[in-house]
Amino acid sequence: MSPPIRLAVFGSPVAHSLSPRIHGLFARQCGLQVDYRAIEASAATFAGLVRTLAEQGARGCNVTVPFKQAAWELAARSSEEATRARAANTLVFEPDGTWYADNTDGPGLVDDLAARPGCRLAGARICLLGAGGAAAGILGALLRVRPARVVIANRTLERARQLAERHADLGTLDTCSPVEIGARAPFELLINSTSAGHDGVAPALAPEWLAPSGLCYDLNYGSAAEPLRLACERLGIAYSDGLGMLVGQAARSFQLWTGQRPDAAAVLADLRRQH
Repeated sequence: MSPPIRLAVFGSPVAHSLSPRIHGLFARQCGLQVDYRAIEASAATFAGLVRTLAEQGARGCNVTVPFKQAAWELAARSSEEATRARAANTLVFEPDGTWYADNTDGPGLVDDLAARPGCRLAGARICLLGAGGAAAGILGALLRVRPARVVIANRTLERARQLAERHADLGTLDTCSPVEIGARAPFELLINSTSAGHDGVAPALAPEWLAPSGLCYDLNYGSAAEPLRLACERLGIAYSDGLGMLVGQAARSFQLWTGQRPDAAAVLADLRRQH
């Protein structure tokens, strides 16, 4: 029997990560043996830990906050998604010793949304709350499905403008502050990429921002998603957390490492049953 495929996820904190479980389920689906571990790192130790993993014969790793930009900078080559985001959530250790960086967050989000009955991204009006790393990781993939327009709403307007400029060739983009969202509404899709949920609060939200069949999609999942979920419930707004995106991005990473595309929907259903 061949040794298991070595993989890992690096982050801080990372003990709570669902990635080892998700990739274990993918491996079982595909008939593969995988050794996928969560590894705590710091700014000082991250690069060395990744290098050690690569030297031990691993095929690659996932990278979560706060090391996504560092992962992209360490790689010799990177996908367009990672280059535009200036961040990588996936590293592939090539046979020649070089590293390839990709960012599967955006495609994972699009996969999850596309699997939702009645969710149409092409021609849709989309509002993206936040202009940080999470927003940068998904914007390119969103624009490639040709929405009618994407409005980036952020408290620091200059940061939103810089993000829009990096993606201006991909589609129609606008920027505004959160208090100006109402003037640009309604939207079919509102995506929360802010970290407010980790502080136990929800970003400001108004029902009139969304079209009658509109959806509020939170990139957060678990306890960080609860504040916005409860706010949407109170306001009568359709809501989804980001667990489907987590599984979707993992499926694309798994394919990069193994050449096999797992059934993300089956794994997502399994996780939903357990939570």
